[in-house]
Amino acid sequence: MHQLTYDDIKAATDRISGRIRPVALAPVDPGAITAHHGPLDDDHEVKPCEVWLALEFMQHTGSFKARGAQNFIQAHRDANTLPEAGVTIASGGNAGLACAWAAQQQGVRATVFLPETAPAVKVAKLRSYDTDVRLVGTEYAEALAACEEFAATTGALASHAYDHPLIAAGAGTLLEEIHQQIPGLDTVVVAVGGGGLFAGVATAAQHHGIRTVAVEPENSRALNAAAEAGRLVDVPVDSIAADSLGARRASAMALAAARQDGVHSILVPDTEIVRARQALWDHRRIVVEHGAATALAGLLAAGRHVPDRNLPTRPKTPNHSYEPASGEKVCVVLCGANTDAGTLMQP
Repeated sequence: MHQLTYDDIKAATDRISGRIRPVALAPVDPGAITAHHGPLDDDHEVKPCEVWLALEFMQHTGSFKARGAQNFIQAHRDANTLPEAGVTIASGGNAGLACAWAAQQQGVRATVFLPETAPAVKVAKLRSYDTDVRLVGTEYAEALAACEEFAATTGALASHAYDHPLIAAGAGTLLEEIHQQIPGLDTVVVAVGGGGLFAGVATAAQHHGIRTVAVEPENSRALNAAAEAGRLVDVPVDSIAADSLGARRASAMALAAARQDGVHSILVPDTEIVRARQALWDHRRIVVEHGAATALAGLLAAGRHVPDRNLPTRPKTPNHSYEPASGEKVCVVLCGANTDAGTLMQP
């Protein structure tokens, strides 16, 4: 296994500079998310927490995945290792979109395998990149098996939705940009599926002394289950956010990153994910995927559920929230917006 390092992320930052959109940040209204007071002496003042939204859904192809895809293809182009058969990837949607986009930018053929259950909006957008789209099975794992067979028979270069060091390092460039724009950032909150975004962000965050909060749906908890077991394990997938956070197994890089100091694990029920997604629409007119709303759900649930604890120990009652401390600076990554806006409750 390649151990992801901060040097990998710095190399990715240099490699994709000028090829992706810099992340935009927006402050959350003061008081919208309250700080956890904790035990304070009489001489101490309780300060409000400062929360920012990283609007990464405005990235090319509508998600952070463009960073890793651009890094992957550019690195292979630099090394002259791009085959005539092009690149291939299995994806729930976003990684396929990013791979197809990056391939088109580089003039490379792309073949993308998706589950038949992939959202129609993602499939339609994918086909707009003149990509060979193949729908296989009902879960990501089945699409992945078909992709691996295709790569073996054609010689196409196999990318991965999350479990590749170039993909994870590209995702980690997001934290580099956030760190530059928010001096004194204490905490970054990210949703976790297979763990590519988490591994990259957590690796960069540790370098800068920033804690990482990993948020997963209760019924799609590949990273949390791996941390609990002390090894990679397969988990059942049954969540409203499964189209983007539906990996059965986390990556080894993600598990290694989860064992770092300053990493916290949160599990949120689908009801909180729906609530967070609706709140973004109601208060900001922001439309995101349920996967992106999962990160915010870990903060909005604060005060209604038990507080979080460090990995790898998972309490008998799942942790549903991260409660910022007095004066804490927090950035929540809204990682994708390839979704059907019609599923929102229009006020």
